[in-house]
Amino acid sequence: MTAIDIGLPRRLVEFELDGEPVRVPENATILDACTAAGTKIPTLCQGDTLQPANACRVCMVEVEGSRTLVPSCSRKVEPGMVVRTDTERTKTSRKVVLELLASATDLSTTPEVKGWLEETGAEPERFGPPAPPSDDRDHRQPGEHEVPDGMTAATVRQPVKVDNDLYVRDYGKCILCYKCVDACGDQWQNSFAITVAGRGFDARISTEFANPLPESACVYCGNCVEVCPTGALSFKAEHDRRENGTWDEERQTETTTICTFCGVGCNLTLHVQDNEIVKVTSPHDSSVTHGNLCIKGRFGWQHVQNR
Repeated sequence: MTAIDIGLPRRLVEFELDGEPVRVPENATILDACTAAGTKIPTLCQGDTLQPANACRVCMVEVEGSRTLVPSCSRKVEPGMVVRTDTERTKTSRKVVLELLASATDLSTTPEVKGWLEETGAEPERFGPPAPPSDDRDHRQPGEHEVPDGMTAATVRQPVKVDNDLYVRDYGKCILCYKCVDACGDQWQNSFAITVAGRGFDARISTEFANPLPESACVYCGNCVEVCPTGALSFKAEHDRRENGTWDEERQTETTTICTFCGVGCNLTLHVQDNEIVKVTSPHDSSVTHGNLCIKGRFGWQHVQNR
């Protein structure tokens, strides 16, 4: 039987996971239990600092007695529940979802997705030509390419938005997971600078009235960048390095320190490449920041290396 570290005392719930009895703290999700038990479940929209959005549908599992597959990121464990994560039904669902995402979205900068595609045997080409990578779209003139059947102009066929010096928006990589909206909204920043505009195939992340970012309610905290799972939002420094081919995460080091701009004590993780800070994140397990920062902590490091 697998026992999971529960931290503070809480009532334990016992259920069956892939044929093995497992005990987890009450209110734990199936995904929490799988992660703690060492069972890897792919997920894109789940964020450890955000409430489950149930948007990407990659983490679906089979629960005995349930008519449909259930999202493991939000379904709470119940006593006596029987969960299967590796059945033909879950494999087929995961494969098709990944195929649909990869056929309509540029996933080239999405961590782990390449391995998931290979593991599931996904063939995105079944649903049409693959989404072009960012560098193919950046220099395309409006109307230069028609939108193929099955693709949407709102996702793949739009240029990268560079309207400020801090971060870049590449909505061709957006999977509409809503994590940026939640981080900007009532779950963290309460700026409400962005939301989902349009419906159906026209749904997209947008500022109010599609205004440029500097003219919106954005306070440039970068918390939306922190939670983005696909690279649709990225540091301007990272975007520029990817453009000129010098971005290399294997050569980067990470050092966690304390922000010096004020007395709150936020933790900063400095990502350094070639002796230059290329981006700043914050540990999600920090009791002060929970991964969130302000504009100074996230972007106010250029003075360190301006020679």
